[in-house]
Amino acid sequence: MTENIMYDQASGLRRMTQLTSTKVITVTGGKGGVGKTSVALNMAISMARQGKRVMVLDADLGLANVDVMLGLRAGRNLSHVLAGLCELADIIIEGPYGVKIIPSASGTQNMAELTPAQHVGLIRAFGSLQHELDFLIVDTAAGISDMVLSFARAAQDIVIVVCDEPTSITDAYALMKILSREYDIQRFKIVANMVRSYREGRDLFIKLTRVTERFLDANLELAACIPLDDNVRQAVKRQKMVVEAFPHTPAALALNSLASKAMTWPIPHHPGGHLEFFVERLLVHKPRAMEAFSRE
Repeated sequence: MTENIMYDQASGLRRMTQLTSTKVITVTGGKGGVGKTSVALNMAISMARQGKRVMVLDADLGLANVDVMLGLRAGRNLSHVLAGLCELADIIIEGPYGVKIIPSASGTQNMAELTPAQHVGLIRAFGSLQHELDFLIVDTAAGISDMVLSFARAAQDIVIVVCDEPTSITDAYALMKILSREYDIQRFKIVANMVRSYREGRDLFIKLTRVTERFLDANLELAACIPLDDNVRQAVKRQKMVVEAFPHTPAALALNSLASKAMTWPIPHHPGGHLEFFVERLLVHKPRAMEAFSRE
């Protein structure tokens, strides 16, 4: 009975997929500080500059910062939606080049630990969304929380941002391990971020693939090597993304290339697909995953 009700809540998404096909890309990383939000936002802005209709969901439900990084003021956020004070459409703000932003709450512990009822409420909120989109980019929290796993496994493509630090590699592997073993997800796009050369990025990718090939049934693809570029930091100071503020710099060129490549990634052929697929996979909630990982 409950399961039927939950799936009925996703039926609203079918209206959205009649006229458009939305590609859902989750950008994540095992640890904080690897630049995943920067990658997500630069991708979104680059896609929008190329005429695509793009929305970014700030899925870091406790430490949101997408709106701040873009210098936007969000009067309301997802916490107000889950409290029943407004609809999802009421909180959407517009960023550079028409990118739509769904802001979340910052510094709110209960947003980082949604109850099952709130989880359903979030899915119901997406069921009411009427925007026609080409891409929905989901910027997750750091780590391997149940919400991060939910957003990752619900996407059609998972972009994992890593940098050349042992903890980044270890945590990225931990995330892929859970998604591979518990949810049968084998395809991951890897972005080597803040590398000093393409060779360093390639070596970082090789380090990661050596571990995954030995222990996991996973297929990794090196999607991009983003160079360490002080222009990224300078752009953040201006509350802009580097592809907008300094479009001809090394990092911007690499991020534009990543966005162009992402626009060619095929949408998998599966029933439902698109945003309906995203929401209905969010409904398949498996909190046992973390327990299984910790037992190993």
